[in-house]
Amino acid sequence: MGKIICVSNQKGGVGKTTTTNALTMGLSDRGLRVLSVDFDPQGNLSFSMNAVCRNDSEATVYHVIKKECRITDAIQHRDACDVLPSNLLLSALDVEFTGAGREYLLKQALAPVLSQYDVILIDTPPDLGLLTINAFTAADAIIIPVLCDIYSLQGLIQLNDTLRQVRLRSNPNIRVAGVLLNRFNAREKVSGVVRETAASIARSLDMPLLDTIIHTGVALTRAQIQQENMMRTDLRSRAVNDYRQLVDELVRRGVVRTDA
Repeated sequence: MGKIICVSNQKGGVGKTTTTNALTMGLSDRGLRVLSVDFDPQGNLSFSMNAVCRNDSEATVYHVIKKECRITDAIQHRDACDVLPSNLLLSALDVEFTGAGREYLLKQALAPVLSQYDVILIDTPPDLGLLTINAFTAADAIIIPVLCDIYSLQGLIQLNDTLRQVRLRSNPNIRVAGVLLNRFNAREKVSGVVRETAASIARSLDMPLLDTIIHTGVALTRAQIQQENMMRTDLRSRAVNDYRQLVDELVRRGVVRTDA
């Protein structure tokens, strides 16, 4: 049975899509069967993995949830992984589904393929609305990327409130796998202070702060634009190696298993 990991933060631009992409490639390199789910209407993950749906007739996660196609017909197969793509149609779910149980839509959509994957990664939109709540309801664990600034860290409190509600209503077992400091610049004097503050806030919310820190780097952006495997694009890149260390840490912490 595949473990479902959600990458989320209600703040935009913190590296959710990059982290989802890198973990997908890194875990695939470990020999795991990985499905990457784009659950953001912007479709950035789909683009970076060359799984773009160019018209409304191509099957996406939206069509699966609407039961207009089977999930196996919407999944696109790539060399390193499988991708369940998204596009702007997904933004209509909040209006189209208003009844009870709508927080279970994604969980129900993924159920038929859970046994086919070791890990399912979900990229979420930058808000705490219906789509993110669906991702939390479906997930076993959540990774929270944050920027190295105090405003990003303050957002952890709001996200924790949403998690508390999800645990009460739809998924009592979801846990925070870790808070991930992203785009770290060691040359900035404030960075050390931010890390200490992040550790303090994470402790107060009973969230582990991951040991791995992702440094700034252009190789990841370039790989996504060129739709390349970012874990193999530039072996000298510090940021790429940081993500390799993140995969190692998640395995070490038992968030994912490589002996599945």
